[in-house]
Amino acid sequence: MAMKDGRMTVGELARRAGVHLETIRYYEQVGVMPPPRRTNAGYRVYDQQDLRRLHFIKRAKQLGFTLKEIRDLLDLRMDPDTTCEDVRQRALQKVETIERKIRELVQMKRALEQLAATCTGEGPAGECPFLDALEAVSDREARHQKDSGD
Repeated sequence: MAMKDGRMTVGELARRAGVHLETIRYYEQVGVMPPPRRTNAGYRVYDQQDLRRLHFIKRAKQLGFTLKEIRDLLDLRMDPDTTCEDVRQRALQKVETIERKIRELVQMKRALEQLAATCTGEGPAGECPFLDALEAVSDREARHQKDSGD
């Protein structure tokens, strides 16, 4: 519920930001949201700045930033010595990370397609070539770890 002075309860903040109450509490715990102000009765209250911050966090998460990276971005914004180039470099680093993940996902997709092609879809699962191939890879990895002393 919104209060007369423009402040909001945690429920109203959550509704306006499109997040769960627990999300706000978690963000406060991990430091991406500041501790809430409280009324004389001890109720947590929030304002438009908190709502803007939640929208920022939500958008950054949609772009793939982790909460630690978001906290770093928020810290950069508050640091008077930070330049736009500093922020740009963070964004470019994130692009590189995403590109690496895409390459890894494409490799995973190809491997799964190759494994799936070995399976006709006929017969019991205990004789499935796909499952056999996964088990063979697991066995090879276990032998490799044993041989290398890991």
